[in-house]
Amino acid sequence: MTDLTLFQLVGVFLFSVGTFGLIWRKTLVGMLIALELMINGAGLSIVAAAQLTRGDAVTGQLAALFVMGLAAAEATLMLAIILVVFKRFKHSKAHGISRMRG
Repeated sequence: MTDLTLFQLVGVFLFSVGTFGLIWRKTLVGMLIALELMINGAGLSIVAAAQLTRGDAVTGQLAALFVMGLAAAEATLMLAIILVVFKRFKHSKAHGISRMRG
């Protein structure tokens, strides 16, 4: 088994665990953590493919920085949404949120 295969398998595992967590978690914070796992799995796969193939390593590193920036922006936005939901509904359960206005 090559290093690239190993890193890709770890990336797929992280993405799969994140998908499972996103489907089965009930709270918005748990869903946020699962989404971060999915993004980290994708970033790991991008960096591994760029470093361990004949492609340009700098391009992979720039793509990883872009993925990290997206993850930071997504986390900031989701935490703001979670705070608004908690302030309005007094809980952070995903199934109990039926409307945002009214």
